[in-house]
Amino acid sequence: MTTRGSAAAVDGKTKLRTAFAAGADEDRALLLPFMTAGLPSRDESLDLFRAMAAAGADGFEIGIPYSDPLMDGPTIHEAGVRALRAGTTMHTGLGLVHDVVASTGLPVLVMTYVNPVLTLGVERFMERAAAAGASGLILADLPVDESDPFATAAAAAGVGLVLFAAPTTTDERLRRVVDHDPAFVYAVARLGVTGETGSGENQLAELSDRIRSITDLPIVAGVGISGPDMARDAAHHADGVIVGSALVRLVLDAADAGAAAAQLGAAVTGLATAVRR
Repeated sequence: MTTRGSAAAVDGKTKLRTAFAAGADEDRALLLPFMTAGLPSRDESLDLFRAMAAAGADGFEIGIPYSDPLMDGPTIHEAGVRALRAGTTMHTGLGLVHDVVASTGLPVLVMTYVNPVLTLGVERFMERAAAAGASGLILADLPVDESDPFATAAAAAGVGLVLFAAPTTTDERLRRVVDHDPAFVYAVARLGVTGETGSGENQLAELSDRIRSITDLPIVAGVGISGPDMARDAAHHADGVIVGSALVRLVLDAADAGAAAAQLGAAVTGLATAVRR
């Protein structure tokens, strides 16, 4: 069985696992809301994260917009298009990460895709993510088979790399994922892109049991979790819960940034209550 590792110095992976341990002590899962960087603008985006922090978020997944987001459904895709049109770049996105960490003190996961990382250079990207204060990195289209160069660079920079497991992941492949000792295992609750119901029912319980049978690495559930009831159910099977599209939709539909912040705060308060077991 793979066990939770410890590092000589406090790095991103250690910070994340310390947060998961604290959540377990309080008998709750961590709530890690997703939001696209740069919505509705660079400065207003920071206000949204502050509002979610005040409402009870335990950390954030900050999506750096990318023109070809293969894993994301229409809501987050629309958010990415708007953010790119508003001038969001990798540089400004990581700048937002820095400001969110500095102003909230909460752990931040950077979410992007492989191509933007390769464009910048893997080692350079990891160094810049670490300098921004990122605790972890989610590369939505990175398979475990190709993760070694990214994992090596992330570890050297002190950033925890996250790897995925889905209901369709075989037991053999699942062992390969946990053997890479990711910061946590991102358990895909529903098949399909983000924001979509996908094919079949929520299979998180079975997937979580399979993961727990071979490792005690933290498990974070995401994809298709859109409200308090779903978050409550996920919290019984995972150490953390990510809610994305439902929150992003509030921002896209809000009359202005002030209304978006207020609606996000109310939604996150409900979700934070739901993930307490």
